[in-house]
Amino acid sequence: MRVIVALGGNAVLRRDERPDASTQLANVRTAVRTLAGLAGRHELVITHGNGPQVGMLAVQSASDPGLSRPYPFDALGAQTQGLLGYWIQQALQNALPGRQVLAMVTQTLVSAVDPAFAAPSKFVGRAYDREEAEKLAAEHGWTVKQDGGQWRRVVPSPAPQRVVETRLIRRMMGEGVIVVCAGGGGIPVVRDERGRLTGVEAVVDKDLTTALLAEALDCDAFLALTDVPHVLRGFGTPAESPIRHTTPHELRALDFPAGSMGPKVEAVCRFVETTGDMAAIGRLDQAQRILDGTAGTIVTPNGRWPLTSTL
Repeated sequence: MRVIVALGGNAVLRRDERPDASTQLANVRTAVRTLAGLAGRHELVITHGNGPQVGMLAVQSASDPGLSRPYPFDALGAQTQGLLGYWIQQALQNALPGRQVLAMVTQTLVSAVDPAFAAPSKFVGRAYDREEAEKLAAEHGWTVKQDGGQWRRVVPSPAPQRVVETRLIRRMMGEGVIVVCAGGGGIPVVRDERGRLTGVEAVVDKDLTTALLAEALDCDAFLALTDVPHVLRGFGTPAESPIRHTTPHELRALDFPAGSMGPKVEAVCRFVETTGDMAAIGRLDQAQRILDGTAGTIVTPNGRWPLTSTL
């Protein structure tokens, strides 16, 4: 199969870990053990989150006395694509001698009039207590919102329209290359009245971009891999239970947190509704079991996997 995998930000840096390079690199190497196994059996495209990393760079940029103003988020997104793409590419090359791996800096087209620019919602960076978050917001002009029991910065998250380099990604895949792309949802760009691309101050949701790219690349399966084994029905209640096989219609009837599971659910539903193929949410180390149908939350048009006729 042609499989696209979206690595959650926790695959590189967990919430309780210091953002040291050695820690993140060790996590990447652990993740790549699973990815290398998939690459041995399937055509593979890899995307990844960048929330912790782009947030860290934003703090450093805002605090740098040598700058007249902080770096914009499109530039910070490009930096994280280069860093994380390098780590993933090198780890895959070491795990799969002889295979060609390419980490691409990619741009994602968004609309300049997307209402998301007026309503920041995408969490980036580390978590703070309320007092510290409000202090930083006052110092740097941030917007902060509650994320569980803590507070984090939020930035605009416009809807992705197309990955600009889609044709090039498809060409590389046709030559057997494992492509790492659309990191952090892709660098958000708009076209001006002359058709020229310009970066904008935003972060695109990685899972929504991955769903869009999966459709454009004719992928057979879209895996949103994170640190939870299943999507839960009734999350946080005494009656919570894992959802194992389901349909977009059934998932859309449930409520999920907008800042965490919500975008993943929306992304997999869109892909399945548009293509009729399979998508899933689950743990990174269970990726092959998810494709086999024995782990994760698997979403298909008829709630069955492998796909079977309803006639």
